[in-house]
Amino acid sequence: MCEANAYLKRKNRDDYEELLCAVDTVLPTPDGLMLESIFGERKILKAKIKELQLVDHKILLEEI
Repeated sequence: MCEANAYLKRKNRDDYEELLCAVDTVLPTPDGLMLESIFGERKILKAKIKELQLVDHKILLEEI
């Protein structure tokens, strides 16, 4: 399985919070990103990709 968990760093925080598990789709939108899990759960947020840790199955996002 190649899914990753997405974590979000909010503007005024130094830590990441878990946003969505088992993400298999990340698509750009006019305002940010759309993430979808293998379970069909979707999140649309104003964020950019900060880092992809593919070996660790992590998507690190930063709020914009």
